[in-house]
Amino acid sequence: KHRADMITVRVMGWADGSTALDYTVNAGIGYPSLTGPPSLGDAPVNHVLPAWDLIAGSHAAMALVSAERYRQTSSLGQEILVPLGDVALSTLGNLGHVAEASVLGQQRERLGNDLYGAFGRDFQAADGRRVMICAITARQWRGLLEALQVLEQVEAVQKELGVSFEKDEGLRFEHRARLMPIIEAAVARHASEPLARLLDEHDVCWEPYRSMREAVADKCQPDASNAHALFQNVAHPSGYTYPTPGTS
Repeated sequence: KHRADMITVRVMGWADGSTALDYTVNAGIGYPSLTGPPSLGDAPVNHVLPAWDLIAGSHAAMALVSAERYRQTSSLGQEILVPLGDVALSTLGNLGHVAEASVLGQQRERLGNDLYGAFGRDFQAADGRRVMICAITARQWRGLLEALQVLEQVEAVQKELGVSFEKDEGLRFEHRARLMPIIEAAVARHASEPLARLLDEHDVCWEPYRSMREAVADKCQPDASNAHALFQNVAHPSGYTYPTPGTS
């Protein structure tokens, strides 16, 4: 029996009680048809990140905290239902997909690695390493052009099209087919290390692509040069501690 002061939280599949997991919800709401390059046609691509699990967990935690605060003032509990499907569907609405489909009668095109709505994509340096570069704000855009010394080339495109990319990220997205080759060629002239220095000096929003092992070695080990404060060495109950004694 549910007491009046009891708080319960149930993470469900769909709101009607039917079974679902993150990946089946994702299949059912259309994101696999938007993920990946246009060359895939209608073939679905499952996203490796379990987004709905993560978002639902955050919603459940916030709902639990809110219910506890309400109970402190009212002495009343709550029964909280968090369907993965509702989390996903509400996100579709928040990101504009529902309006695109219902009002415009269309869905977002597959963009590969292009950033939707602004300028961003992966680029390859002269030594083969790839970097992700984004330019959302006017400052980021200006810094990118100055770092790569392509301001005159971009100004020529602006003059030809009769637009200004300086403050309108939407125009950078709309005309990305003209802008991407300019940035691609400029990035390809630099090896990854000097490119990194240039981008950092001009406050460009960028990051090198790493494998998962590289990311862990660079960011998650307490003795790494770029170690994050989240991590520290611990003595695990299993007896295994990183690094293993006697190894480097």
